[in-house]
Formats: sequence, structure tokens, C-alpha cells
Amino acid sequence: MTELTRRVLAVVAATRPGEVLTYGEVAAEAGAPGAARAVGRILARHGTEVPWWRVVTSCGRLVPGHELEHASLLAREGRTCEDGYVK
Repeated sequence: MTELTRRVLAVVAATRPGEVLTYGEVAAEAGAPGAARAVGRILARHGTEVPWWRVVTSCGRLVPGHELEHASLLAREGRTCEDGYVK
């Protein structure tokens, strides 16, 4: 596991229920501004280890192909979603 992977997972693991971050915010907090796509790849591979559902795109879009699961997990934490986007 790379150092960036460890830092990204630590940032996501530290999010509180109901808190939502963008991929870009996670990258910046992990010390790699501009690495939003890398965050997506890391979460695709290691997402089961952290609350991946607390991360969305810069416009609030949920993970394509996983919108129902993503919205359901966020709803359990008090967040609402509509048409594939977090509110």
C-alpha cells in the first residue's frame, strides 16, 4: 500500500457520519492536491475499508452505477439525495 493510499484512507476514515467530502477535498487533505482521480481509484480498490459513501464528485454526484447503494448509505446518516446527487 502506498503512502498516498494510507493518507487517503485515513482522511476518509476520519469523516463523521453525515459529513460529505469531494474527491478533490480528500486529495488536498491527504497532501496531494489535484489528485482527485487517484482518490477515486484508491476508493474503488480499498473502499470496503472506509466509509467510501461519504465521498462525492465536486458537483455532488454519487458513484455511477452505485447510486442506490450510495444514496441509501448516506440516508442512514441523515443526508438526502435526489437524482443521483447529494443535497
